[in-house]
Amino acid sequence: MCGRFTNRYSWRELKELYDITTPYLTSNFPPRYNIAPTQLSFVVRETNGKRALADLRWGLLPPWSKSPSDGARMINARSETVAKSPAYRAAFKSRPCLVVTDGFYEWKKEAAGKQPYFITTKDAAPFAFAGLWEPKRLTPEDTFTILTCPPNELCATVHDRMPVMLAPADWSRWLSTPEERVKLLKPFPSARMEMWPVGKAVGSPKNTGPELVQPISKPKQQ
Repeated sequence: MCGRFTNRYSWRELKELYDITTPYLTSNFPPRYNIAPTQLSFVVRETNGKRALADLRWGLLPPWSKSPSDGARMINARSETVAKSPAYRAAFKSRPCLVVTDGFYEWKKEAAGKQPYFITTKDAAPFAFAGLWEPKRLTPEDTFTILTCPPNELCATVHDRMPVMLAPADWSRWLSTPEERVKLLKPFPSARMEMWPVGKAVGSPKNTGPELVQPISKPKQQ
């Protein structure tokens, strides 16, 4: 699962990293340390070989949705069934996107309660989440979901799912054809990742400061 993530890139970094051709979207471009479901967040889409940055709402709304709140239940799509699921198969066929991120949070059940961890790549190596999007309905914005897969060895220590993470070398493949997308639905190599425990303040989307990603010392288990 992926229920919270970060995007700490500047506009200049994003434009160069993703080869974005669209104009600057907004004058307010602060780093984000706690992106939560149903919030707006950046994705990259491709049309006629040109990549564009768009601000979409997290929580995909399929055609039969009756309320914007339905999106809260569709923040993630299982990679094992995404190509056949009625909710996602049309988007998987023709509406892929790259969800802009540089790290995410996961919670581990421990004796003292659920402990959040921040998970990212070693040496801040770039990556994106594999995403799908739907045209706007019931909201002013298009909506998106993040694909998940079985965890690698690192993520398996905290959860039984992880987001599908794509290295820059795979971004064009994800944005190309369904046949290529299927090949990328697998865990990211754990040897290229790291994680550390963080404070429980990240549990509230009202908390958005840089201290959320700072490592903490865990108390010893009794």
